[in-house]
Amino acid sequence: MGTNEAMLGELAEVFKVFGDETRIRILFELMEGEKNVGDIVKTVDVSQPTVSHQLRILKQAKLVKSRREGKSMYYSLDDDHVRTIISVGMEHLME
Repeated sequence: MGTNEAMLGELAEVFKVFGDETRIRILFELMEGEKNVGDIVKTVDVSQPTVSHQLRILKQAKLVKSRREGKSMYYSLDDDHVRTIISVGMEHLME
């Protein structure tokens, strides 16, 4: 498998992560800034275990990063590329 094929496979996996409505809603919330799980649960309106599970998937895909503060874990978008992907997707829908 060539480098391009491997990269295309990885790209497909990243887009699969974007293919879930709950994950998109979480990412959209994190566009506003860093939040803890409780904040995300309130705005996304799904259970805490579901949010935690989806955050794990987003973190594994390097779309979200976390930091611990005391007993709380705070999540944010990993970098501006994630914000750009979501913004471009929204622009595409509005055309």
